[in-house]
Amino acid sequence: MPAVVDKEKCVGCGACADACPNEAITVDEVAKVDDSKCVECGACVDACPQGAIEIK
Repeated sequence: MPAVVDKEKCVGCGACADACPNEAITVDEVAKVDDSKCVECGACVDACPQGAIEIK
């Protein structure tokens, strides 16, 4: 299952999008993962300073 963003914790900083090698994350007010591009590598999880992303 792709990365899941906790919208309550996400502050929209964009660190996850910058870390994603597949450009699977866009950030408006909060991060959003494109499930078709996410390969569950975990780069976004490691990059998120808020702990708002997890691979389920």
